[in-house]
Amino acid sequence: MLTVTPSAIEAVKVVVPKSFADTRGTFCETYNHRRFVEHGISFEFVQDNQSFSAEAGTIRGLHFQSPPAAQAKLVRVLRGRILDVAVDLRRSSPTFGKWVAEELSAENGKQLLVPVGFAHGFCTLEPDTHVLYKVTSYYSPAHDLGVAWDDPDLAIDWPIRSDEAVLSDKDLRQPSFRSLAPVFE
Repeated sequence: MLTVTPSAIEAVKVVVPKSFADTRGTFCETYNHRRFVEHGISFEFVQDNQSFSAEAGTIRGLHFQSPPAAQAKLVRVLRGRILDVAVDLRRSSPTFGKWVAEELSAENGKQLLVPVGFAHGFCTLEPDTHVLYKVTSYYSPAHDLGVAWDDPDLAIDWPIRSDEAVLSDKDLRQPSFRSLAPVFE
């Protein structure tokens, strides 16, 4: 059992699996291909990735892979809390350049389904945060791209200031949104 609802950008979905509780704790089925297909989601996931962020305010993103290695992602939090963000990079979309954000946590059990054609990133809201995400294409360094997380043209409402963000060298050097070559039509 799960609920699937569109976000403000319909292609991005919020997925909430049903959780069952008893005296031992809780149990939930976080992914079941048949249940996803019943909700019109027929992605074939081929790889799981997990990240650990020690500090609150860690930014990872905004990342995406270009075709033919483009990836859809199903993101969830195992421990901690994040603000998860998806940016529409599909040039023919009426929401091109727009973004959506959803708070995901181990407690709320929400997952974000980010389809191909979107850049993805998140900010940790608590220390010691573990994030797990499934992807539909294998990692390909030759197709690994990104956009600056704090690009003023995107105007993402991050919960931290730029000078507080914990960033990788890679994410410090991502290009501006305006400078991106067309990747997704």
